[in-house]
Amino acid sequence: MAGSGEINLLRPRWRLEVVRLIESQAARSYWQSWSVLPIHWPRKDEVRVPELWKRFGSRISPLTHSPRLAANPPNALLNLLYSILESESTLAASAMGLLPEIGLLHCDAPNRNSLSCDLMEVCRPKCDAFVLHWLQSEPLRKSDFWEDRNGNCRIGSSLAIKLCETSDTWRRLVAPVAEYVAQELWSSISKPESTPTRRRIATRLTQSRRRSVKGSVVPLVKAPKPDAVCHGCGSATRRGKHCPKCGREVSAKKLTELAKIGRMAAQSSQAQTRRSATQRRHEAAKRAWRSSPKADWPDENTYVRQIQPRLSAVTISALGSTLGVSEPYAADIREGRRRPHPRHWQSLAQLVNVRQN
Repeated sequence: MAGSGEINLLRPRWRLEVVRLIESQAARSYWQSWSVLPIHWPRKDEVRVPELWKRFGSRISPLTHSPRLAANPPNALLNLLYSILESESTLAASAMGLLPEIGLLHCDAPNRNSLSCDLMEVCRPKCDAFVLHWLQSEPLRKSDFWEDRNGNCRIGSSLAIKLCETSDTWRRLVAPVAEYVAQELWSSISKPESTPTRRRIATRLTQSRRRSVKGSVVPLVKAPKPDAVCHGCGSATRRGKHCPKCGREVSAKKLTELAKIGRMAAQSSQAQTRRSATQRRHEAAKRAWRSSPKADWPDENTYVRQIQPRLSAVTISALGSTLGVSEPYAADIREGRRRPHPRHWQSLAQLVNVRQN
């Protein structure tokens, strides 16, 4: 028999207390890992939002010392989604003939549906994953949030409507959980001898039993996706991180920065050494060509009339490797902006399959 200072895990009441203690400790560590999560905003909103709104911070609101009355947008998003999930859990429990007020793990409390809180615990990670993916992939918009006089962060009507439209997802996620709990409770109670021992309650939420008879399965539930938002101005965009207007500005800025980096790299000692080696190699090849006997074909007229027009069908990389020149110079040769040294004409004639008559 356990002593006065020990917990007897064989007693149901104490087993629940231990479970609640472990759950509270895990929740504390879980939300601490969220606290450093940065909240991204469009560039035009970055200077307009307070510092409190730029990180997830604490799940506990400084206004109520509980998750209620969130003080920043990400916690407000979680509170609204949890409220929707709790409502769907209450409807699912009622549909299965359960009393939402009588809980299993959550203690019964006034004005709280404790069983609904039990059911929604299974689906809360889905809500968390949805919000986490949102915060990591898309910026929030200042126009979607506003602050009360007491510091409570509220969600604008347009965004609240879109979040409420996700209720169908949470309803389909919590439905099999409510059916499972109802079936387990039904199986645990004593029944008259006339009641079949293998009788099961109807799966009226998912129709899983009817689907299995017909040879089909319950379809998977796809998580909702947040709207794509331009990282510059915050307007809605279909794809990419920027709208066309901001995309042009960002591209121009990036090209300017890359051009500066390219000019610095082109003037480095390594680049100058490579250019010097290339120039010496080409000059040696020119001297060797000038001192060797010259072939009568191909001449300049052949290059202009027969070889140059066919170079448009040759890739720049193949042209550059054949002549031993850089790809930008090969592109100029293919477009006719530059004419290669006559020592290359024979190789180019073979490349484009031009033969002497």
